[in-house]
Amino acid sequence: MHTHHASRIWHGRAAAEGRPGIVGLNGYIAVMNKMKRGSEQDDPYSDWWMLRIEEKLDQTKATLQSLREQVDQALADVPAALSLGENLNVQPVKLPLFVNAQLGFAAVYLLADYDDIARKLILAHHTALIDRSTLERWLNEGAHALRSLFSLAQQYRYSGCTRDDFAAKNAAARVAMDKFGELPQDVLEGTRRSKFSPPIARQGLQQRSVISAAAVLPGEEANTDGDQSA
Repeated sequence: MHTHHASRIWHGRAAAEGRPGIVGLNGYIAVMNKMKRGSEQDDPYSDWWMLRIEEKLDQTKATLQSLREQVDQALADVPAALSLGENLNVQPVKLPLFVNAQLGFAAVYLLADYDDIARKLILAHHTALIDRSTLERWLNEGAHALRSLFSLAQQYRYSGCTRDDFAAKNAAARVAMDKFGELPQDVLEGTRRSKFSPPIARQGLQQRSVISAAAVLPGEEANTDGDQSA
């Protein structure tokens, strides 16, 4: 990170008296990891959330792209006879990351993009190409887009049910629907999922099938033997 503007978004802000907390990049990534595991476990609500986050990522990317075009246009006003140097931090902040979900990496790229935009905005202001109010407005616009993404992700909750529960119309499905609302039919059926959705793991179902078969087969053999001896 070359700017403290991006660094603040990375870290977020802890809740304090009279001041709500703001989730940072690490908090967002933790939610994405949980969301991916929920999707693997065939939770349709996790799939729905992945689609919502994917859409929000696209919106955030579009906002940052618009900002980049504006700052590039401002920097293009430098006279051809002059050349502006890169205002890189000689000691950029290096922060560790542990990301297991593609939607987490997507946000990392967006924050890195914002860091680069912020650096160029600061350069444009320093060289009198934009005024302070424009600098602050554009910085805040990019920061708000990222924080809005992180805030949306913070609302995710794992439902604890699977599509099999909905197919069976059991109590778990009814509780989830009462708590989280109805799902689009194509999401519920699993025909529409995020392009980054993981394969659905059905090991639990397979294990139950094997156990059931193992429990039934010996009994069937015993009954057959009994019939033969009679």
